Amino acid sequence: MAEFTLPKNSRVQQGKHFPAPAGAKNVRTFKIYRWSPDDGQNPRTDTYDIDLAATGPMVLDALLKIKNEVDPTLTLRRSCREGICGSCAMNIDGTNTLACTKAIEDCGKGEIPIYPLPHMPVVKDLVPDLTHFYAQYASIRPWMRTQSPAPSRERLQSKEDREKLDGLYECILCACCSTSCPSYWWNGDRYLGPAILLQAYRWIIDSRDEDSGSRLDELEDPFKLYRCHTIMNCTRTCPKGLNPAKAISEIKQLMLARTM
Repeated sequence: MAEFTLPKNSRVQQGKHFPAPAGAKNVRTFKIYRWSPDDGQNPRTDTYDIDLAATGPMVLDALLKIKNEVDPTLTLRRSCREGICGSCAMNIDGTNTLACTKAIEDCGKGEIPIYPLPHMPVVKDLVPDLTHFYAQYASIRPWMRTQSPAPSRERLQSKEDREKLDGLYECILCACCSTSCPSYWWNGDRYLGPAILLQAYRWIIDSRDEDSGSRLDELEDPFKLYRCHTIMNCTRTCPKGLNPAKAISEIKQLMLARTM
């Protein structure tokens, strides 16, 4: 049997341990990925024992307590704390989600592992580089395209047409779904991924938009759209409860309808 040994610099090493303060009774351990481009060291995981009686109920509360009171070198993104901005997206207890809406008590027993979103370049610690992700979003030109003269007021839409946008416009571009998709892991340079395709469908189906034909033309590509294999990781992990897989299926049906 062949035996393979990973290079030393490919392993995430065990890092520092920060114990809970004396007298803490309700302690939970957080195992957090750490890496800095500035120190020349391999990635590591530091462990922090946090007294839950002295912090809020969400994972983000614990992370901010660690950064503010235990280890100020910890780096993460956060903003709204309401599940709206998507800044604090990360992999918590094995699932891509938002730290601000993930309750500590909903995590499994034992220590809680926290990593940056998978298969993304890491800027530092829990901060992924989303440059390529946002470039893909810009590529679909996510705004209303029209040819008809602009009305004196707003472009009207029926109640029924407006309801077609439900489950689409709520996407916050947190990238949880795309970074949970194996097809995006291996083909992310060309496959747009579930988040961007959901956003594309949001404009294709908007009755006020007048460029759906061109939008479909731009997606008619073996990789941009058709690398989706309906694995459904995207729908399972979406912290907003959306269904990107369904949106991708709807685009494929529109593609098929054009050929008939």
